Amino acid sequence: MSNTTTSGSGSRSTMKTFEFGRTHVVRPKGQHQATIVWLHGLGDKGSSWSQLLETLPLPNIKWICPTAPTRPVAIFGGFPCTAWFDVGDISEDGPDDLEGLDASAAHVANLLSTEPADIKLGVGGFSMGAATALYSATCRVIGQYGNGNLYPVNLNAVVGLSGWLPCARTLRSRMEGSHEAARHAASLPVLVCHGLVRVTCGWILGNSPCNFRYGNRRIVKKGKLGSNFVVP
Repeated sequence: MSNTTTSGSGSRSTMKTFEFGRTHVVRPKGQHQATIVWLHGLGDKGSSWSQLLETLPLPNIKWICPTAPTRPVAIFGGFPCTAWFDVGDISEDGPDDLEGLDASAAHVANLLSTEPADIKLGVGGFSMGAATALYSATCRVIGQYGNGNLYPVNLNAVVGLSGWLPCARTLRSRMEGSHEAARHAASLPVLVCHGLVRVTCGWILGNSPCNFRYGNRRIVKKGKLGSNFVVP
């Protein structure tokens, strides 16, 4: 499978190609029942997480750990590192790199597209990887990428660790008026967790409950783990 993904509106002048790094796969040790694409954080690589995921007592899951493209990142003054999309401002009002987000979400969808039809499909990640996973969830719910192209994969589960939701400012307007999107949002299992001391994520979740308009979800704090779990 090619590690090159093209993103844009379709015009030759606006198309941009992203070169993704190496993809690491952890094969299931038991009967294959689910495949999860797991996305690393900013500056990391897929091999870091594949080594950890291989130790988990989850024998029925196949883990796919891709590596993000190496690209200039605005928040680092343009210094290049692995990143699923560009980020220039860690705040709720920061701009969203829709082109980069679409390219990474499309790469995730491509990785899952060849899985057997009877296998459950999921996407998860840490930090920027979690943000990309949650963006993929919005693409699944709405049925299309931010550029309007159809989203082709039926996700069955989404996990985000210490991340945030890109394009949150425009999500409600895209959701409202679509009963189909609301139905998909209510039926898609989403697990969101975060620690209590990671300063850079304080504005994202902090210690306050998240507001979920669709699906009647709530936050449950899990004691010493310092994590909040989103449950139906």
